[in-house]
Amino acid sequence: MAMIGFAGLTALLYVWLVINQFISSDPIGMHEMIRPSGRPLVWLMLISISATLLFTSLYLSDTKGAIEQEPEGFFDILSLVTSRMAMIATALIVLVMFYEVVSRYVFSRPTLWANELSLWIAAFLFLFAGQYAMQQRSHIRIYVIYDMMPRWMQKTSDCISVGLICVFTFALVWGGYNDALRRMLRMETFGTAWDPPIPGTIKPAILFIIVLVTIQAVSNLIADWNKAPEHHSADDIDEIEIENIRKTLEEPK
Repeated sequence: MAMIGFAGLTALLYVWLVINQFISSDPIGMHEMIRPSGRPLVWLMLISISATLLFTSLYLSDTKGAIEQEPEGFFDILSLVTSRMAMIATALIVLVMFYEVVSRYVFSRPTLWANELSLWIAAFLFLFAGQYAMQQRSHIRIYVIYDMMPRWMQKTSDCISVGLICVFTFALVWGGYNDALRRMLRMETFGTAWDPPIPGTIKPAILFIIVLVTIQAVSNLIADWNKAPEHHSADDIDEIEIENIRKTLEEPK
């Protein structure tokens, strides 16, 4: 209900902003959308869009795909929610670029904001996708040696792997925290005509989401600790993946 309510509010605000382009002497455009100071309508629109994205992601996270692993804790659920944000972000990038292509080649009126907005969205998309890949255990792993190890050695390898991830994250946060904080506090902009605060938002987001990825890795280690060892082969993996994809495509929509 919250998803529907905020989506409806967002649609109404969008229609009103479009109408204002024709009837107002000071219309609100994309330039003003990233400069909301002193504009309550822009603040309301941004809050409504954010709430719509959040509640839509929460709603979609309740549906598990055929090839997705079952969530086993809070951080698994959090990663599923952010994965739905990444899926929505993909659709948003397509819409933005479609608008730009039509505006540029049909009406000969290219935008000043489409490229930067697509880059801005894509940055968060890739960060959330990394968190989702960690939760699904779909990152690159080499099983040739791992499968030959006894279980105690596999657990040792997992601990070493997660330990290296923690060390990397600590070094990244330690080295990048001051710079990210400085960029965020002054909301450093991109330096283009539209001038969105991409550096001021992406740099802190990198550190924050890398920390979430690390927490997810530790959560995976705990969740998988007492599970039976898995054995993999190239043929088995291909057959299972193909069968799961086939089932997903054959499911009634």
